[in-house]
Order: sequence, then C-alpha cells, then structure tokens
Amino acid sequence: MEWIQKIVQHKFWWLFIIAAFIFIVILSSLLHSKIDLTSEKRYSLSKSTKQLLGKLDEELEIDVLLNGNLSSGFKKLNVATEELLDNLREYSNGNLKIRFTKPGEGLNDSAKLVLYDSLVKMGVKPINNEVKHDNNDSKSERLIFPYAIVKYKDRQKVVDLMSWKSGMDEESSSNYSEALLEFKFDDAINKVTKTDFPVVAYAAGNGEPEPLNPTVRDLFDLMSNNYRFGVMDLKEGILNADTIKALLIVKPSLPFTEAEKIKIDQYIMQGGKVVWCIDKLYAEFDSLIRAKSDFVAYDKGLNLDDQLFKYGVRINGDLLQDLNCAKQPLVVGQEAGKPQIERVPFPYYPLLSATGNGHPISKNLDHVLSIFPSSMDTVKAAGITKTILLASDTNSRTLSTPAMVSLQSVKTEDDARTFTKSYLPVAVLLEGKFSSLYANRITDNMKDSVLKLTGVPFLPTASKPSQQIVMSDADIVTNVVTQTQGALPMGMQEFENYQFANREFFMNCIDYLVDNSGIIETRNKDFTLRLLDKNKVQEQKTFWQIVNIIIPVLLILITGLIVQFSRKKRFAS
Repeated sequence: MEWIQKIVQHKFWWLFIIAAFIFIVILSSLLHSKIDLTSEKRYSLSKSTKQLLGKLDEELEIDVLLNGNLSSGFKKLNVATEELLDNLREYSNGNLKIRFTKPGEGLNDSAKLVLYDSLVKMGVKPINNEVKHDNNDSKSERLIFPYAIVKYKDRQKVVDLMSWKSGMDEESSSNYSEALLEFKFDDAINKVTKTDFPVVAYAAGNGEPEPLNPTVRDLFDLMSNNYRFGVMDLKEGILNADTIKALLIVKPSLPFTEAEKIKIDQYIMQGGKVVWCIDKLYAEFDSLIRAKSDFVAYDKGLNLDDQLFKYGVRINGDLLQDLNCAKQPLVVGQEAGKPQIERVPFPYYPLLSATGNGHPISKNLDHVLSIFPSSMDTVKAAGITKTILLASDTNSRTLSTPAMVSLQSVKTEDDARTFTKSYLPVAVLLEGKFSSLYANRITDNMKDSVLKLTGVPFLPTASKPSQQIVMSDADIVTNVVTQTQGALPMGMQEFENYQFANREFFMNCIDYLVDNSGIIETRNKDFTLRLLDKNKVQEQKTFWQIVNIIIPVLLILITGLIVQFSRKKRFAS
C-alpha cells in the first residue's frame, strides 16, 4: 500500500511506530476479548452463569482460603480458581469482590486455634498438605484450607474447592475439581442471592421416618437450609403442584391406599415433581446383627408397583450385590475373650456411579453408597424419556425374593464368579408428559371423589411436562446411626473416615427438579487431563531449561547483529 510506503520513507518514520504502539495499548485497555481454543471450552462461562452474575445488584464477596506455599496439585487448583473468579468478575457489573487469604497468617498460636475452630464449625475442614522442595529432597507440611466463602448481605455459603474421587491422586483430583469449580460457585452464588425459595414437601403417613428420627437428620438439615421444607400427611393434605414444587417419598414401610395413590398421581398430572426413595424389600443390617448369621429379606407390600410401572420403571423384588462395594465392620474372631472387629467388603453395600456420558445430576460425582438396594428395569411408557442416573459396577448379581441375607455371602471363588452382571440401574430419571394410572378405570362417580381428594378435576394425562426420580434404595438419602458416633453425615459408614457423594447426588436431584436457573448444566464440563511424564521431566530438565533460557537470548543477539549489519551496508552504499 502507498500510505505504508510513505510512512516508511518519512524522515521521522519511527514516530509513527511509537504512536501506533501507544494507540494499540490504549485500545487494548478499553476493549477486552479472548478466544477459547480448548476443545472442552475450559475457559468459557455458560449462559446460565452469565445470567446469574448479571442479576447481581449489590456487592458480593468471595474469600478464597487456598493460598500460600502449596504442593503442585493445590497450586494448580489455586491458579484455576483465580482464573475462574476473574472471569466471573467481568460479568458481575462490578459487584464481585475477590480476596485470596491465608487463614491464620500473622496470628499467634492461640489466636490461630480460635480461628481454625470457628472455620471448622462453618464446615471448613483443614487438610495436611505436603510440599516437596526443588533444591533438595526435603519436605514440609502445613494445614491448608481448600475452600472459599461466598458472602452476600447477611448470608454466606462455604464452597469446597476440592472434589474427591476414591482412587485418584492429587493431580488427577485437582483436574477433576477444576471441572466442577464453575458449578460450585454458581450454586453458592445462586443460593445466597435468591429470594424465592421453592416449596418441597416430605410425605408422611405410610411409615416414613419421622422428622426427629436421626436417620433423616442430614436430609432435613439440608432441605431446611436450602428450601421451604415441610411435612405433609398424604391422608389429610392436598397436593397442589402450583404451591408444592416437589414431593419427597422416603423409605415408606406401610402400604399406600388407592386414595393416597390418586393424590400423588393427580399431583404429577398437574406438573408436580416426585422423588421416590423406595426400599421394596425389608432388609436392614440391624436384622442381620440380631439374627447373628442370616435372615430372609421379604417384600414390604407397598402397593406401588402398578403406579411406578405406569410411569416407566419397575423396582424388582431382589437384592443387588456388587464386588465393588463399601466395607462393613464385622466380628471376625475372638482374642483374649474380646471380639476382634475388622472392616471387610460387604457386597450388599454396592458403590454406585453414573454410566456412559452421564447426566448433570450424577456426572463428575464420586461413588454413591447404597445399602441393600434392589435392581430396576425401565419399561415402555409413551412419551417418557428414561435416564439412568446411578448403576452398579461391572461385577454384579441379584438375589431374588425370598432373598437370604448372610454375613458371608461370598465364601469362595466360585461364589465370586457368579457376579456376571453389569451396570444394573438403581436410580432413574423419568421426564415427559405422564399418563394417569387411573385414566381407564375411573367412573363419573369416582371423579367427584377425586375432586374432593385433590381439589382439582381429574386429569387422565398430564397438563404439562414433569419429572420424577425413582431410587430403589432409600438409604441413599438417609444416614447411618451408630451407638458411639450418633447420626453420621449422609454417605458415611461407621469407622470409615470417608464420605461418599450421597449428599451431592441428593441435592443435585432436588435442584434439577425445582431450580429453573439451569445452573446444574454447568456440571457437564469435563476437562481433559494432559499430564507431563514425570520421569521425562526429571531426565530432560537441564535440556529444556537451556532451550527456554539460552536460545531466546541467542535469537535476540543474532537478530540484533543482522539488523546492525543491514544498516551498515545500506548507509555505506
């Protein structure tokens, strides 16, 4: 172009270069844009995240407690958290304030203890982090807090930055945690800023655990802290889908009457959402201890088979076992007159996980602990989509009713060879416009009775799409109660210092059914782990240091010499 040639030939051409550089710097400070070239869109925010941040009308504070001298895995997580929060701040209308702090820094030992104790009471649990030093083989350890605290007005919520999966090393866990960071911060921001809390009802009247029962303590605490939660007796109350957004049916032990089933059925036809947590068979570990050897698991006769079948699922009358299972403390012998207790694998406690690509409810979750579950089948139901949320592993089997439950159910290798089934469903999501169980069996006279029971005219098919989640093990959402430790958190076993992902799975189920923000879709992120070969790094360390330090300097010097030689030659001519 002619104008470029004129600039180059001008006496003060270098002034134009400086002016152009200054213009570019000023323009880049005013305009900000980036392109995410990663295949999994690692550095892009979802639409729901941007909408959530755009609604902030007051300052929201996020204090990140993961800071200071960290091991490589936690340092990587620290950097990923900072990058994500910087990204969030861009869409917050200037209402997001971020601080990285190191708890206890500058405090004496007694003040640190007080601070640490207050953090633990909030749910912030410190872990011991071991840091290796590059210059020698020495190591140092200190307590770190891989958490963040989200504060808005008078509310606050703790965010656990780490997402653990059994069997993962620190680096893999860090990568796995990064994939869930956006969802975790979205969820926390949504919960501290929202003003409209959906109503969720807990069904009573059919032998479900009562509110003060310690086996549902964790469930009631979770629901009461996040939703408008209450108990409804199905015999007395009326289910209105416009008011009650979801109904929980947890571990009933008494049969449902037709009147109760009609209430639930018509609630679903109105667009109501239901979470069924059903133990079809009576099988409890306490019965096994009392029997001291074995007992027969029998059908409870809940009278729900036809209703669930109509909606698209069947809970089988069996017990599911899997060799990938939790351990149970059992007496394995006597020593000096005292019982010797040992934790042994217990196939009646299979560890469940998502199958295939997974659904946002269960994707990127650690194993979910189940206790005496039954297997499930999906059945034909017009217009209903069925998604398996949780299933067993690849070494499963079922024991048909009447099932004999024994402490030593797997005694020999021949017994182990009978575990030939794979991925047996235990939790299924049903979505669509459901048809009523009573569509072809109700008379005109019965319709009047239905109107009195439900408060609305009878609907043979659903007026709007709805969702249901059916679990063939109610113990997924209850908690174990021990004599020594009392009620344990959901997903924990006695004498096992590990919490499975039952709580996260349960809350994801409820959020998916009643939260219309779309935040749970951010759980679909899946980061590809691209790890360096540690042996090659150690072997080729010096070579790559030379490549990255010496070669750039040589290139600059060579370029300078070429430019200087070119100038001398031009002016000499």
